[in-house]
Amino acid sequence: MLYLLDADVPIDANQYYYPVDRVPQFWDWLLTLGQGGQVKIPQEIYDEVTAGNDAAAVWLKKNAAALLLNETVSPPVVNQVISTGYAPDLTDDEIEQIGKDMFLIAYAHIQPANRTVVSNEVSKPSRTRANRHIPDVCQDLGIRAINIFTLIQELNFRARQPPALPRPSR
Repeated sequence: MLYLLDADVPIDANQYYYPVDRVPQFWDWLLTLGQGGQVKIPQEIYDEVTAGNDAAAVWLKKNAAALLLNETVSPPVVNQVISTGYAPDLTDDEIEQIGKDMFLIAYAHIQPANRTVVSNEVSKPSRTRANRHIPDVCQDLGIRAINIFTLIQELNFRARQPPALPRPSR
């Protein structure tokens, strides 16, 4: 299974859960998964993350060779994602509103049985057109979508505990 990361995965991980400077084990784990071909970031999503200047952007730039998905997606596949997952008659403004999500989903749509989208967006099935969330679009296209915590469980991330501090003598 290839796990394709949305921009919010490294951004949120650094900001809320596993800061690069405080939980380096998480980032080493992601790097190892990238080197092993289990986790990748499409170019469009990479560009979104690295446009920032936080620690996740710096880390991703440094480790691009291991994590960048070495593929391009064809316009007909992207168009199919847009028309089936969002709406067939989106305006230019609506397409701009979707951002890079359509590309992330399109890379998974190429091989839906072998690819999973990882995004921290939550399902909001009542949303329509350009306001749809990644999990809902993926569901309509038969693509599996999970969040970072499910990724951690499935690929068994375990932070090594630092050595115990000696107890003060009394």
